[in-house]
Amino acid sequence: MTVSSSTECVIVKYEGRIATVMLNRPAVLNALDEATLKELLYKLKEVAGSAVDVVVLCGNGRGFSAGGDIKSMLSSSDESKFLPIMNTISELVVTLYTMPKLVISAIHGPTAGLGLSLALAADYVIADTSSVIAMNFIGIALIPDGGGHFFLQNRVGTTAAKQIIWEGKRMTADEALKAGVVDEVVAQDFPKAVREKAEAWLQKPIKAMVQTKQILCEGNKQSLLQVLELEKEGQFRMRATADHKEGIAAFLEKRIPVFQGK
Repeated sequence: MTVSSSTECVIVKYEGRIATVMLNRPAVLNALDEATLKELLYKLKEVAGSAVDVVVLCGNGRGFSAGGDIKSMLSSSDESKFLPIMNTISELVVTLYTMPKLVISAIHGPTAGLGLSLALAADYVIADTSSVIAMNFIGIALIPDGGGHFFLQNRVGTTAAKQIIWEGKRMTADEALKAGVVDEVVAQDFPKAVREKAEAWLQKPIKAMVQTKQILCEGNKQSLLQVLELEKEGQFRMRATADHKEGIAAFLEKRIPVFQGK
């Protein structure tokens, strides 16, 4: 999906009972830096309190989101910023997951890392055939955050979730559908298909649908909060490993990393 440029990192558009929330850093494939995460959290809270019934989360430009902004992360070696950023991510994910609306993630192009975690926090994930989907933290010796463990385990089961995380490989939209990572794949006129899905929901007794969502979310919320806390603690430890430093060096030098399990 592509819209005209804007200085906002997140664009919100209201149309009747539908709100579209678009990540808007197309020059960097909507990579998620601290400013974008905070703006997304703020705007999702606004949408949660609005009168809309359906929310569509999408990305501007060539992809949904390439994940956390590694270059931004490298520009700051201040570890004191790590915990506040992780806390923002946790609040963002819980806000998205428990939102009293029906949420559709409409993904296309690169959808990876933290970007994939956010997409999976929605109630329904619809993917364009251009989607390239990966939980690729392992490439720089990190673990999924943003509830990635929780959402993958719920969608595909524990064993498959481990394999997806450990391999970190890129999946096509059809491969992700077969694995149970996404709910639908669209081959033609993706924006139209997303719109039709939202409008079909609006023809249903949506208050009853939201009530079911809230009951299920409430039952699972403590598990999500526990996973987010474990991810925060685990990520902090992984950032101090020699393998992570090697993964970052290899990323910058555009070479294959040589990990030593340290």
